[in-house]
Amino acid sequence: MPAFAVRTGQHTYQNVVERGLLQRVSEHIPASAGKRFVVTTEDVWRLHGPVLAAQFDGNVEVLFFPGGEANKRLSVVEALAEQMVARGADRSSYVIGFGGGIVTDVSGFLAAIFMRGIPIVQVPTTLLAQVDAATGGKNGVNLVSGKNLIGSFHQPEAVLIDPEVLSTLPDREYRAGLFEVIKCGVIRDAALFEMMEREAGRVLAKDADCVDRLIAAAVRIKAEVVSADERESDLRRILNFGHTIGHAIEAETEYVRFLHGEAIAWGMLAATKLAELTGVLAPAEAVRIQKTICRYGSLPPAKDLQPDRLMARLSSDKKTVQGKVHFVLPTRIGAVTVMSGIPNEAIRQAILESLT
Repeated sequence: MPAFAVRTGQHTYQNVVERGLLQRVSEHIPASAGKRFVVTTEDVWRLHGPVLAAQFDGNVEVLFFPGGEANKRLSVVEALAEQMVARGADRSSYVIGFGGGIVTDVSGFLAAIFMRGIPIVQVPTTLLAQVDAATGGKNGVNLVSGKNLIGSFHQPEAVLIDPEVLSTLPDREYRAGLFEVIKCGVIRDAALFEMMEREAGRVLAKDADCVDRLIAAAVRIKAEVVSADERESDLRRILNFGHTIGHAIEAETEYVRFLHGEAIAWGMLAATKLAELTGVLAPAEAVRIQKTICRYGSLPPAKDLQPDRLMARLSSDKKTVQGKVHFVLPTRIGAVTVMSGIPNEAIRQAILESLT
């Protein structure tokens, strides 16, 4: 049972990776807890809800989130909070985030702001949420002008990862999560990248040993980085490889064309090209990154997106500081640097060459 601790100045919790863990969620919630509010989607609840509810003798309050990036808005969080009040929530209540990355973001934000903060346990059910979104306490909702521009840091009490739930995950969702695993390899773990590069067939077939290893490696990386830099003032910024342009792609397409991991894949391709153009990454390393990303499935086309429109959106990205856009660029497989002040023409060329 691999478990990886996140240790921040105020809080320590475990990220547990174990097959069958969904059947033991109740063990991680104190008996003294008040009402349990499960934030989930109808499809996740239909597939896995009975296993969770049975542990509490059905004594859970289920709050259905409508799903989709387009519904990741303040108005939806307000509606969920109103439901909690109507069902008797108080400061002893627990939230259980039970779903993919959007659910973990929304449920975490709900827990962070309800009565100025109540506990949450995250039970991610997609690969992307398991390897990235559920860990680290970053949560929030979107504005029309950009992704996750309203949010907070609110660390969970535990993150409970059961790889077995991925057996019901649609193939497209699974592949989208794999791009976040590739990201982890590029930024910090060459051995993980090499596994993704070498074992594509087994990974895509959901070979249990491969899946467990890649999840554990990605969670370990996320836990290490968050423990060193909870609020993204320094090291944690490396987790944004591919996200600067990826978030712009999501916003430009109104969050309906691409899954998050797919947009990040395009963003990583652009950031890799930008690293090559600026001379910080050798062409041979760039080719390896590009080939590995492409090996995990065709992405929804992005060639119709205008580089100038994407660049205009970069100014509202959270990683833009005092008007300077910061990019996470690989310097070799397993290491990255954060750069700003890159000429617009280089950014435009990287976008143009990567998306077409």
